[in-house]
Amino acid sequence: MARLAGVSIATASRAFGEPDRLAPTTRERVLEAAAELGYATTQASTGTRTFGVVVPDVANPVYGMLLKAIQGQAWHGRHRIVLFDADEDRRREHEQIEQARKLDGMLLCSPRLPDADVLDLVRDTPVVVVNRQIDGIACVLMDTEHGPAQAIEHLVALGHDHIAYASGPRGSWADARRFETIAAACERHGTRLTRLSHQAASIQGGRAAAALAAASGATAVIAYNDLVALGVEAGMSELGKHCPSDISIVGIDDIDLAGAVTPGLTTVRMPIERCGALAVDLLLQTISGTELGDIPPLASELIVRASTAAPRR
Repeated sequence: MARLAGVSIATASRAFGEPDRLAPTTRERVLEAAAELGYATTQASTGTRTFGVVVPDVANPVYGMLLKAIQGQAWHGRHRIVLFDADEDRRREHEQIEQARKLDGMLLCSPRLPDADVLDLVRDTPVVVVNRQIDGIACVLMDTEHGPAQAIEHLVALGHDHIAYASGPRGSWADARRFETIAAACERHGTRLTRLSHQAASIQGGRAAAALAAASGATAVIAYNDLVALGVEAGMSELGKHCPSDISIVGIDDIDLAGAVTPGLTTVRMPIERCGALAVDLLLQTISGTELGDIPPLASELIVRASTAAPRR
């Protein structure tokens, strides 16, 4: 393990017995080597736990916010996390779950693998899934109904009668749930809905969806997340259409950038930080064998800014 981490045997030992004596980067390097080799890192004398956190794409600011909340909550108990970035690759996610299984537990953030594959991989490892529901595993969910439904009501009240939904990655549980809510809300209001093809959960994914949105004839777009929404706005601008005079745009998440761009992005605020902190608490309860009750989804809400307006007639 020391050789794999590129440190001395004494340094490797301190990573578990005297972690405060090491630089954080050195300690994490040793812990990652321990995870790769299947070394048991739990310290029974101190109660310190080491668990893996698997995310689809660490470059997405949503997962940056989530990781910060997870790290902050874990730090209170001097627990350690090992980060695994799947890079939106199911094969990599499969391998990383196998690696994280060697630790004390794991948090799976929006996993892309099918339910059966996840259940088969985690086996009896203590695990909590974040932002996805898998029967048989403890889950922390962010509400996919109230906020998105509010967004449709807002657009309908402005006078929009044709809305497009810019889909996120194929296999995303949140994407499917958000679309279901949006479709049901449009049906209630008698509003036409066009679902655009699946795209990456990024600004480039939104750019790719912009031409499809323009061709659909919709006067408003609600996107899978804020990055896709910002990409749609950029793509529309390149096509000579301006937000909100020609097209209204709504995102989901309320990342910091949403309130900093011009026009400010109307979006559905998700309780990302609260979700990360609660996931750590649930995982520690799972590791200790505490029986968990049902956890209701954490509330979402619409934040109205300048990217939505009445359609041009």
